Amino acid sequence: MSKPVLFHIPVSHYNEKVRWVLAWKGIEHDRRAPWPGGHMAVAMWLTRGEHKTFPVLKLYGRGIGDSTAIIAALEERWPEPPLYPADPEERRRALELEDFFDEELGPHIRLLAWHELTAGGEGPDMGPVSDSALSPALRRFAPMRAFAKVGGEAFVKVRYGVTDADSAALARDKIVAAMDRLEAELGDSEYLVGDSFTVADLTAASLFYPLVLPPEGPQILTDLPPRLEEYLGQFRDRRGYEYVAEMFRRHRQSARTPQPA
Repeated sequence: MSKPVLFHIPVSHYNEKVRWVLAWKGIEHDRRAPWPGGHMAVAMWLTRGEHKTFPVLKLYGRGIGDSTAIIAALEERWPEPPLYPADPEERRRALELEDFFDEELGPHIRLLAWHELTAGGEGPDMGPVSDSALSPALRRFAPMRAFAKVGGEAFVKVRYGVTDADSAALARDKIVAAMDRLEAELGDSEYLVGDSFTVADLTAASLFYPLVLPPEGPQILTDLPPRLEEYLGQFRDRRGYEYVAEMFRRHRQSARTPQPA
């Protein structure tokens, strides 16, 4: 039986959420990273028009879009180690927190990151980001790298409206609110739900990775714009920031024997 194939964007936090699940469960799979922009057509084709962005997991001939749906499919096929709590109430709470961070954090942290990388020409060179989406062969071709950089900047401006100052201000507020919610839900516990790692922890940590930039996560940019560096600095002494770093330290590098497809 063919292995699952993950179609992903290397820098994306929603895609990191699914990569983490595959690693956590030790699932053998292949990866494909089509050029951003063109990936929308690929996503539409794979999911028969249901989704227009990545991640998409091709599983037994079916293209599954949306990170939450992908996790549900993987949890059903490979239930160990579990990400859904066995207790019904804990499972309900874990899924509710997954939905909260998906909707109230993910889009806003993405918008703010792209805003600071593109707005006013004050961000760093976006070349490393666009380079990460190219194959090694194309990366050696200077005209293609230049085209990918310009095209990538244009794409995120149109796709996410990242040049709008009001949207960026809202994003900053939403990120703070999500951090407040994270810390309130944690209380005195190590994990968000129960006493073990669940889909709630995985989602919160994955979607906060652009803020914390843990070494176990995607390493694309080394030079952050000053305004973004200043914004991130306000979180570094917070418990939620350390929690995200700790989730990556404990669980992102877990070495598991790959399970058969």
